[in-house]
Amino acid sequence: MVELFLCSLLTIFPDFLFRRLVQGKRIGREITIYTVWYELRYGITACLVLTISLITLIFYFHPASSNVTAAFRTVTILTEKPGRVAEVYVKLNQEVKAGEPLFRLDSTQEEAAVETARRRVAEIEAQLEVSKMQLIAADAQITQAEAAYRQAVDELDTKTELMKRNANVVTQRELERLQVAVNGREGGLGEARANKEVLQTEIVTLLPAQKASAEAALAQAQVELDKTVVRAGVTGIVQQFALRAGDIVSPVLRSAGILVPTSDRRMGFIGGFLQIEAQVMKVGMIAEATCAAKPFTIIPMVVTEIQDVIASGQVRPTDQLVDISQISQPGTLTVYLEPLYPGLVDDIPLGSSCVANAYTNNHDALADPNISTGRWLYLHLVDAVGLVHALLLRLQAILLPIQTLVLSGH
Repeated sequence: MVELFLCSLLTIFPDFLFRRLVQGKRIGREITIYTVWYELRYGITACLVLTISLITLIFYFHPASSNVTAAFRTVTILTEKPGRVAEVYVKLNQEVKAGEPLFRLDSTQEEAAVETARRRVAEIEAQLEVSKMQLIAADAQITQAEAAYRQAVDELDTKTELMKRNANVVTQRELERLQVAVNGREGGLGEARANKEVLQTEIVTLLPAQKASAEAALAQAQVELDKTVVRAGVTGIVQQFALRAGDIVSPVLRSAGILVPTSDRRMGFIGGFLQIEAQVMKVGMIAEATCAAKPFTIIPMVVTEIQDVIASGQVRPTDQLVDISQISQPGTLTVYLEPLYPGLVDDIPLGSSCVANAYTNNHDALADPNISTGRWLYLHLVDAVGLVHALLLRLQAILLPIQTLVLSGH
């Protein structure tokens, strides 16, 4: 409407002045409702062409979007495994600190696993003490075996010496029996020493390894037990938290609620612009926005990031081929906006809906000394019509409360 009015001042109004002052035609006589088209056809036609061209120029080089939202970050409250809620520690809309417990799942099975692992550790520790006592007994057995071996050797040496002196004193059979006894005592001594080495290996290597495995199993069981207590990952406010004792929660089927961080939660303003404006939108463009939560206010902003993909073209790997005709609605170009000065949006609730304009700036191109006259005029025209779009945004800011509170019937 504003564009039509401005264009009519440059086309229809001069045509009317020519008809009135030069040709002497007056409204109500020569110019009536039936002859207005014939009399002012040149001005009306030029007005329509100029209006369409101006609207196209404005909305292409100075993009606008009514899909702008003050986005914020949320953290889903999930359990690592399904279970039944045994106890709830917090309430809806309660502020919690990072690490504070939110609720606890039934932990009967995990507690039994922890107790089993703990008893296994105690059993290995007891076995270690028994092995130490057996090692002392093995030392005694070695001493006893050594004494028996020395006694058998001494007796064999004595009998052998007697036989050398007098063969009739000791028989050959007696010497063979003593040699077998020595061999048996030597084998017993070796067995006692081997038993000691087995016990030492068991005390130094086997039982510590078994104890370490049991302690690892205990630690794992304790971790599983700790998972039954769900804690807040960040400091924030609990939202949509209707959990009660006896409810079933699952990381796949049902979450427990949402945690809205109290700090570092604002992601900025995210807007969806038309795809045709992808070549115009640039990082660093100056923008303006007005929000329903803060009426009659224009917020200066700047484009900080432009998403290089459009969500409507997303393809996920499935067991069926995607027919491109299923993507019936074209997506928008996602643009991230930030306030130009700090503190401008602190009083705007997160999630507010806004309207934003972005403005093309050709200052650097106009400063080029080699620019042609035609391009200089064209770029000046592009920058100048941005004023019309800025005026439209301010009219929207004025009319938005009226449309919302009066005309919409709320």
